[in-house]
Order: sequence, then structure tokens, then C-alpha cells
Amino acid sequence: MSNTNSYESPFCTRYASEEMQYIFSADKKFTTWRRLWVALARAEMKLGLKVTQEQVSELEANIDNIDYEKAAEMEFKFRHDVMAHVHTYGDACPNAAGIIHLGATSCYVGDNTDVIIMRDALNVIRRKLINVIAQLSGFAMEYKDMPCLAYTHLQPAQLTTVGKRATLWTNELLYDLKEIERRISDLQLLGSKGTTGTQASFVELFKGDTDKIKLLEQMIAEEMGFESCVPVSGQTYSRKVDSFVVNALAGIAQSCSKFSHDMRILQSFKEMEEPFEKSQIGSSAMAYKRNPMRCERITSLSRYLMIDVLNPAFTSGTQWFERTLDDSANKRISVAEAFLACDAILNIMINVTSGMVVYPKIIRKRVMAELPFMATENIMMDIVENKGGNRQELHERIRQLSMEAGKQVKQEGLDNDLCDRILNDPMFPITKEEMDAIMQPENFTGRCPQQVEEFVNECVKPVLDANKDILGEKFEMKN
Repeated sequence: MSNTNSYESPFCTRYASEEMQYIFSADKKFTTWRRLWVALARAEMKLGLKVTQEQVSELEANIDNIDYEKAAEMEFKFRHDVMAHVHTYGDACPNAAGIIHLGATSCYVGDNTDVIIMRDALNVIRRKLINVIAQLSGFAMEYKDMPCLAYTHLQPAQLTTVGKRATLWTNELLYDLKEIERRISDLQLLGSKGTTGTQASFVELFKGDTDKIKLLEQMIAEEMGFESCVPVSGQTYSRKVDSFVVNALAGIAQSCSKFSHDMRILQSFKEMEEPFEKSQIGSSAMAYKRNPMRCERITSLSRYLMIDVLNPAFTSGTQWFERTLDDSANKRISVAEAFLACDAILNIMINVTSGMVVYPKIIRKRVMAELPFMATENIMMDIVENKGGNRQELHERIRQLSMEAGKQVKQEGLDNDLCDRILNDPMFPITKEEMDAIMQPENFTGRCPQQVEEFVNECVKPVLDANKDILGEKFEMKN
């Protein structure tokens, strides 16, 4: 139940999924700390330090057995969160208490956990992103042949198709997917680097045996599901990693923001709409309203995420030497909320793209209102090629007639009668049947249908085929 007496983040109460919230929860954080302490103890045991299997087993058995009240008391006493949890873990594992955190510094658990959490969160983002791509590409194929107005400068331009426009949205998300996958593949654990990154404490523990120190890190990385640890560091992993990751998330926000703006404009044109529930209220005052509130929320959350990239960028650029703590407070907010925002955006994208509504008759009506202007080049070429007309003379006359027709539309509020004007002008030896044959919107969409098919089959289908097991995700809007 919501606490009405204190601030609660809207990410938790309204926007982000429980799945993503758990990844950034205290429980996920502190159980991961314990998993890292187990991995360290196990590796140290295997490499010959005085750590026993019984101690490792005791640690392993108590990973989830966290006394959070005791940890809070310890943190109040020590003013140090890591040492609070070392003592709390030790109380639960009396036989292993003396070897917990052996040779490590706070960043061993803190930074390695941050990397693990980012990896897990990136995999959730990747899954949801692929589902959005799947739905948009399916929509593109369904409407690959339907002509609609294209716009440059938000002014009617040559025609495209509803499906072709959807490929533009999809392609940008494919760019984002590649960037997310790169971030996942590039992630490395910090490892066990010590207080300034020199591993001096492990040199002491292993009596200078460099091979064992290197092997220790590799064993920890493998247990935690990573191929390797960073080759060099100060006390922390480079904060550029956070900047890279949040930039990748902001790339998704950019693409989704563009989609949401387009959809909001199309809904204003009455050409397309986001899903609208039977009992949904669009306005408290205007009962007829059908506001694009879901796409507006995408726009809003995307704006937040795009701006959030400045936080890890400044943090990365102001780290002093081997470590400074001015990253901590900012990092635990900015990185977590970047993921929560991206998760929320993709949830809404899954919802909207699963049920976009298209109004073919409105689209056709809007096309036909502008098509006479766009068809003049085809009319002119037909007369020149088949009836011996003079291209320059016809061009000038069409320009004059277009100005007259445009004036009638804009100043008089009447229909576009350019085609009638051309038919009634003796300079244009063209019949109504010939004009009607030219005035088919499908004649003006170029290679749109083929472009959609090629894009989906060549660029999208391989991604979907490789990820069949994660397709079919749905998200129901609750507010």
C-alpha cells in the first residue's frame, strides 16, 4: 500500500515494472554482495589460503538470510554500509566470520554489484526492446501497401505508406538494440583490485604469487557470469562505464520520443490512434476527447532520461585520481532512475504498438486532398510523352492553376479542384479516365512496399528468429 505521509518515487508507484524495481532493490544489492563474498572465499580456498569448504558452505547457505534490522543498527554504529553487512553476515555465519571480505575493499562488493545489476537490467531492456521491434515490424508489414501523406517540415510531401513510416521507427530501435548489446558484451567486473587498484593486499595474502592473484579474479568473474575483469583500475571501475550505459538507454528514449511525437501528431490528424480503453476518460471537462496520454507519457519520460545522461557524464569527468566519493550519491540515483525510466518507456511502447488503430478512410481522404498537387508532374510527363506537349509551357500553366486551386483551398475553405481545372484547360489534352488512372495513390509510393519487405526480412527477421523464446511480451496500462 502506498505511504501517503512521505515522498515515494513515481517510478515505483506508477511507471517502472516490479521486475526492474527488484533489480535495483536493497535485497538484490545485498544478496549480490553476499554472492560476491562467497565467490571470493571459494576462489581463495581453491588457491590455497586458509579458507575451508565448511566456511564457504556456511556462507553459501546464508546468502538470503539477511537480518536487515541488525544491518541498519550496525550501519548506524559504524557509519559504513559495507562493514555493517560484513558483521551482519558474520553473525549469521559464525564459523566463517573471520574470512568474510578477506583482502577486499568496499568497492569489491559495491562496484562489482553495480556492474552485475547493470548487466541484469540491460538484459531486461534488451528483451523488451526486441518485443517492441517485433510488434512494429509486424505493423509495418500489415500496412506496407497503404498510401499516406509523408511530411517534410510538417508540410505534406510526396506519399509514403503507413508501413514504410513504421520501418523508420523500427530502424532507429534496431540501432538502439545494437548499442545495448554492445554495452552488455563489453561489461567487465571490477574484480579484486584493492584500495587503489594495485592489489597490494592480495600480494600480501598470496606471498607475491602474481599468477594466483590473476587467477583469483578470473575465478570470481566466471562465478559471477562474466568473461573477465577490467585490466586496470583505481579503487573503482571507470565511471565512463556508467556514462556509456546511460547514453545507450537515452538512445532508446530518443527513438521512442520520436515515435511518440509522430503518433501524437497522427492522432491529431485522426489518421492513427494509440489504444483507447472502453471506459477511459480523455478529459474531465470535454467528454468527447481521446487524448494520446500514453504517447505523451513516453514523451515525458523520454525527456527525463535524455537529460539524465549529464549526470554520469559529469561524474565520470570529475573523478580525482584513484577514487573520490562524490560519485556515490549521484550514481545511485541517476543510473537506477535511467533504467527505471527506460523500463517504463518500453512498457508503454509494448502496450501502444500492440494495438495501434489505423483509420484508412481518413488517411485516404487526406491523401486525395493533396494528391492533385503531387500528381502534376506525372500528368505533365504523360502529356509530353504521349501527346507531344511542351514541358516548359505545361509546367508554367500547371503552376498558375496550382496557385488558383491552392487559393481556393486556403482562402475559401473549398475542396482542391486542381484536377478539374486541368481537365477544363485546352492546354491539357487528357481525358477524365486518363486522369483517374494517374490519380491512384498507389502510383506515388515508389518502392515503399518492397522497402518494407526487404527491411523486415533482411534486418528484423534475423533478430526475431534468434530471440523467439522472448517474444510475445504484453503490458497492460494500469493508470
